[in-house]
Amino acid sequence: MKDSNSDFRDFLSMLQSEGELLRIKQDVSAEFELAAVTAKLDGKQAVLFEKVRKSKIKVACNVVGTPKKFYLAIAGSRKVGQMDIRKAIHSRIAEALSRLAEPAKAQGGAPFENNSSRNLQDLPIVTHFEKDAGPFVTSSVVFAKDQEKGNQNQSTHRLLRLDDRHMVIRMVEGRHLHKCFTYARDHGEDLKVAIAIGVHPAVSIAAAYQAAYGVDEMLIANSLLDGKLVLAKANYSQLYVPSHAEIVLEGRIIKDRTQEEWMVEMLRTYDFKRKQPVFELERIRFRDNAIYHDILPGHAEHRLLMGLPVEAKMFDYIKNVVPTTQAVHLTDGGSNWLVAVIQIKKRLEGEPKNALMAAFSAHPSLKMATVVDNDIDLTDPVAVEYAIATRCQADRDFIIMPNAKGSSLDPSSDQVNLLTTKVGIDATASLLKAKEGFEIARIPGEEKTRLSDYV
Repeated sequence: MKDSNSDFRDFLSMLQSEGELLRIKQDVSAEFELAAVTAKLDGKQAVLFEKVRKSKIKVACNVVGTPKKFYLAIAGSRKVGQMDIRKAIHSRIAEALSRLAEPAKAQGGAPFENNSSRNLQDLPIVTHFEKDAGPFVTSSVVFAKDQEKGNQNQSTHRLLRLDDRHMVIRMVEGRHLHKCFTYARDHGEDLKVAIAIGVHPAVSIAAAYQAAYGVDEMLIANSLLDGKLVLAKANYSQLYVPSHAEIVLEGRIIKDRTQEEWMVEMLRTYDFKRKQPVFELERIRFRDNAIYHDILPGHAEHRLLMGLPVEAKMFDYIKNVVPTTQAVHLTDGGSNWLVAVIQIKKRLEGEPKNALMAAFSAHPSLKMATVVDNDIDLTDPVAVEYAIATRCQADRDFIIMPNAKGSSLDPSSDQVNLLTTKVGIDATASLLKAKEGFEIARIPGEEKTRLSDYV
């Protein structure tokens, strides 16, 4: 019997049963209109566009655009209970990482083998913003053989459609797919890849986790799916991809051909123009009544898919350095990527600075981090600002690190050399002063008082 939440369309059905999916039957254009409607639903319901102009394929957006939907994707039968939703996500990812297991391999044909094409125009690839270089695939999980380590690598990359058979693929220099590509190129070869679109969100989350080089992210995905992930071998590339994928593209990244590309990224600013390698399509395969997944760049689904797995990774890393770490939060103002707040139960002077150094090590793109006490709500920017204002002296509590490796997305940085200045802030109360001086005043009974009893 097929599991009720083991692929992309099953997850959409679950969202519908939860009242979290909006179906739009009106005909929409993949050029700007679809993105505009999705933007209106940012941080709200998922949306399924049932009729997209010039395509026979439906498009789903905003699929895990809230922490609740994100948790539903990896929770299985688990309930949040009284736990904060972000802590529940961190806990679930940590649990999955502790129980890695190989996915099963499909014995028969995969559903995506039912249909095929050799024309990228058959896909409803979306043009999102007015100054984008063109239509971009934004939800793709790219699979490649890591010849150096001997296993597969999976990661998420944007692809700009150029024509019927070619796309430009953005690979961050030094990241895992780029290593696979440079290894192949240095040996005079193109890199064969398979690209999955419309996978269960747990697969996308695993691909975004930034596991250590050589770790197969599908083990993480399988664990997040409680061992229900099944892989199928793609014919051309001989790579194993999720058998449930709605759409699978196979081809090669050409070793000696590049093209300029740019688009809006997580910060909702345009990434700068750069030449990137070109992907050449061999074949598209897709399920009956396939559903394409589009992620609106810079909006909630994009930021949460990238940020929450890294947030969980940071929490584990920092907690190993400062065991009393309570929580880690990548802020909305930092696009869930550049700015973090770390909550600790401080025992010793110096612990906040150790936590800061651990945070910057765990997440190299991080630009600014603040450490607060456990009586400060780290998700409330006003509370964090209050901690900086009342518990911090800049001359002793600010750490400034110039010329550190940073994010290529930050327009204020040296984007070519990936250099930025990082700032760490210790906004915890000094243990060398009387704690009463930092106590936040409370009114007895305020929490239980209901204004409706008096007016």
